[in-house]
Amino acid sequence: MTEEAQELQPMMAARKVAFASARLKEMAKQGGFAVDETTGQEMIRSLQGVIDSLEERWSALTKLQKSPPMSSTATARWVSEHMHGTATDAQGLLTQLQAARAEFPTYIEAIELAQRNYRERDTQNQRDLKRIDTEI
Repeated sequence: MTEEAQELQPMMAARKVAFASARLKEMAKQGGFAVDETTGQEMIRSLQGVIDSLEERWSALTKLQKSPPMSSTATARWVSEHMHGTATDAQGLLTQLQAARAEFPTYIEAIELAQRNYRERDTQNQRDLKRIDTEI
């Protein structure tokens, strides 16, 4: 694989995650995703916890962008490059964490929209039930 193609892999992986969060947000905007307040708050709290944890550890995590220093033997160089590759390739830990870090806020927005959808549906259902009750 060319060096240029290797550089594109992390961006492509991030786009896949971005597509998923954008799709969920669009579903929520269109009313196709609803969640009750309690469940939504738990989901948001969990996502925010991951975001906060990543932010706290980000400077340490970015050390994975460089190959770890090792001896100059062929084996050590191979191991160092392999470690670097598994952290930064399209499926790499750092690549995935960067994508998550960028996209979690969109997931939170989608959940907040879904909570609003739930409240609106619940309010409408209550109105409908009251109307039915008065008609009976």
